[in-house]
Amino acid sequence: MHAQGKTGAPLSLVEYGDYACPDTGRAFGVVERLQLHYGKDLRFEFRHFPLVDAFPRAMPAALLAEAAADADAFWGMHALLLTHQEQLEDEDLARYAERFGLPDTGGTRVHHERVAQDMASGRERGVQGSPAFFVNGTPHAGPNDFSALSQALGVNTG
Repeated sequence: MHAQGKTGAPLSLVEYGDYACPDTGRAFGVVERLQLHYGKDLRFEFRHFPLVDAFPRAMPAALLAEAAADADAFWGMHALLLTHQEQLEDEDLARYAERFGLPDTGGTRVHHERVAQDMASGRERGVQGSPAFFVNGTPHAGPNDFSALSQALGVNTG
C-alpha cells in the first residue's frame, strides 16, 4: 500500500488498480483531479490488484513500481506506468527502471510479497476487478468518474 496525504485526513480514497488495465489508466486522471480538488482533506492509497489473466504485463509493472518504492520513487513510477500503458514490455520496463536509476525492474521476493499482500487485502474486501475504489472505507459501486467519486466523498463526510 502506498499513500499520499496525511494520516487522519477527513476523506479517504483507496484504489485497487492494475497498471495494464485501461480502466485503471482512465481513473488515474480522475484521482489526480480529486487530489487537487480536496487537497489536504484527502488521503489517497493505491494498492496493487494485477489482473494477470486479462493483462499479463500487469505483474511485471507492479513489481517495477515496488522496485521504485525501494528508491522512494513509487509515485513517479506509478504515474509513468499509468500514462504509458501501451508500453509495458520488458524492454520498456527496463528503460523506465534506468530512467529512475534503479538497478533492475524488480521482482524480488519482497516485491512479490508486497503485491500479494495488496491482492489478499483486496480479495478480503470483495475486490474482483480494477479499478476498485473505497471511499472512507465503503466500497464505491458507482462510476469511477470525478462527479461520482466526488459525490461519494461529499456524502460520506457527514
